Amino acid sequence: MKVTDLVAEFSKPIVEAHGCSLWDVEYVREGSERFLRLYIEKEGGIDISDCEAISRAVDPILDEKDPIAESYHFEVCSAGLERKLTRPADFARFLGSPVMVKLYRPRNGLKEIPGVLRGYDEGRVTVEAGKETVTFEKSEVAMVRLRVEF
Repeated sequence: MKVTDLVAEFSKPIVEAHGCSLWDVEYVREGSERFLRLYIEKEGGIDISDCEAISRAVDPILDEKDPIAESYHFEVCSAGLERKLTRPADFARFLGSPVMVKLYRPRNGLKEIPGVLRGYDEGRVTVEAGKETVTFEKSEVAMVRLRVEF
């Protein structure tokens, strides 16, 4: 089982007990440091006290279960307004929302395409970009995130 799946499994009930939802778990290397991050959300938004309370509750369980051999930094963060969409359920939940599609290679000279999410099917992302509807193959898409419009 992947570290992120294991951490999600034991963290989710704790996050929910604090009135929040677990959005994602990330384990990444940034420079020479490693970071384990829980991304959380709740109706009305997350504040620093939510992050602190969940961090204090999950930290001893991380010490007990010891899912990561090397040293790392543990953080609890808000999923944010411009969060990444990664799972099929994320795409289904945010159909009709403004998104930014980042591509590996430019299409028509652009690597970032703003639009409205119109569909998702096995990795293929469809957006309404201006007056046209465009579908991107899974192999083209580096990332899709929500986009805040003002």
